[in-house]
Amino acid sequence: MKILDRYILTTFVKTFLSVFAILFFIFVLQGIWVFIGDIAGKDLDFITIFKFLFFYSPKMIPMVLPLSVLLASIMTFGDFSENYEFAAMKSSGISLQRAMRSLIIFIFLLSGLSFWFVNNVAPKSEFKFVNMRRDIIHTKPAMAITAGQFNDLGSLNIKVDEKFGAKDEELRNVTMHVISQQNNQNRTVIKAKTGRIETEENSPILKLHLYNGNYYEDVTSRRSQNQPFVKSDFKHYIMSIDVSEFDTSAEDLQEIANTAGMMNISQLNYTIDSLNQNYKNEMYAQDDAYKDNVRLFLSNHKVTPEIRYETLSLDSLLTLKKRTEKIGIYSNASAVTENIKFNILNNKSALTEKTKHINRHWVALYEKFVIAFSCLLMFFIGAPLGAIIRKGGLGLPMVFAVLIFITYHFINTFGRKLAQEDGIIPFLGAWLSTLVLLPLAITFTYKATRDRGINSIDNMLYPVTNYLKTKFKKKKNNTEDV
Repeated sequence: MKILDRYILTTFVKTFLSVFAILFFIFVLQGIWVFIGDIAGKDLDFITIFKFLFFYSPKMIPMVLPLSVLLASIMTFGDFSENYEFAAMKSSGISLQRAMRSLIIFIFLLSGLSFWFVNNVAPKSEFKFVNMRRDIIHTKPAMAITAGQFNDLGSLNIKVDEKFGAKDEELRNVTMHVISQQNNQNRTVIKAKTGRIETEENSPILKLHLYNGNYYEDVTSRRSQNQPFVKSDFKHYIMSIDVSEFDTSAEDLQEIANTAGMMNISQLNYTIDSLNQNYKNEMYAQDDAYKDNVRLFLSNHKVTPEIRYETLSLDSLLTLKKRTEKIGIYSNASAVTENIKFNILNNKSALTEKTKHINRHWVALYEKFVIAFSCLLMFFIGAPLGAIIRKGGLGLPMVFAVLIFITYHFINTFGRKLAQEDGIIPFLGAWLSTLVLLPLAITFTYKATRDRGINSIDNMLYPVTNYLKTKFKKKKNNTEDV
């Protein structure tokens, strides 16, 4: 490798790694705020939280990597142009294509690495992340009781001094106040030396086992001026507490039910074939069921299918029946029609959901290739754009990078959602963002390699820069006058 290629590659790689580290940290921090409700207040240890974020972080690579390539390309080539290094290269007979050669090879390798990552590493990480999040969600009823403080659970107010055990299911020194629903007063106190929490998967019922305690309750009596009470001791006392109103696990589990992101290409292809075959079998079954309903209706009224081919009208057939028979025929026909309509609507809804499920898998399959191609696309947008604007650093390049990436991300999200809802074909929905920005990359590369577009960009920015310079000079003159 020549000195110039090594210098360009080293400069780009340093910038890329710095930008990638910063953006990756920002996106992971944003993920912490998204899932703060899952990990906060659950008595999770530091290792569990670290694993949770570690399994979540590969999910950010498809967003961070294209933006890092785009921003690093603009900054690197913007610095080269601003410091007149490109001018020195061109005066030595080195074109922009020649200067980009080493970086093009690096970006191709980076695209291949990103494809391998999203196809092999990211699905496994997503699988572990979803299962870990599901485990945390399932422990929500048990986590509704926090040690060292009173916890309101509907009509109960419970406090435990310590929670221990493998899943913090064991309790020590339990104090419970039961609030009466009639007068909203606390008249019942239950205390126990030890306790144990028992929960079942997907169940909102929390069973609380109390051991070696006592039960105290004030009794209201109008006849006696004294204040009677009930007191008893127990060795084992079981209480069932419904914590469904405090548990949103149903919505959370529905949110993480999509498994398309946990598969690689071979698994997606196998799953799509199975789903398509299931879809076809469902259509054939519905068609057969519809035909059976029609045959059943015709056989019940002694009407053979051959009558449909005769040149006879329905009115002429009904003239052979009595009035009571006609009413029965119309009534049965209406009931059968409503039944068929209801079944058709339900079957149509089921087929629509199956289609959406298949589309989600197709989109997940295409996105693995889109991520790899987006690295190339962002490089061929950022590198020529940096050479055109001739600005380095984090100022103007950051503005262009954010605008381009927001456009890319918005179109990508819009196309993916539209394809999943069967609005467009999955291929177009997954590749829509790259197809929209591809002409921009071709245009920038064409203009930068032929030294065009520099004046046009300067002319576009000249009114803004001239206004800012004029305003700054006026402010400076006013300050000097004062």
